[in-house]
Amino acid sequence: MGIGGMEIFVILVVALIIFGPKKLPEMGRSLGKAIREFKSAGTELQDELTKAANEIDKDIDPNIKPPKSS
Repeated sequence: MGIGGMEIFVILVVALIIFGPKKLPEMGRSLGKAIREFKSAGTELQDELTKAANEIDKDIDPNIKPPKSS
């Protein structure tokens, strides 16, 4: 059950009535900027975690065998 085309249309009409035609483009730009910053922060976090995991892998001695499970 997702949002259909009619529901999106109604939401946009209500937003246009509430905020007016001059405010909507500004709000859209702000929302787009926030989404881009959020994605960028997520990518940076993922890169840091990958880098840390690679550093841990380098520090592990490959000759050490993991314990056998019983």
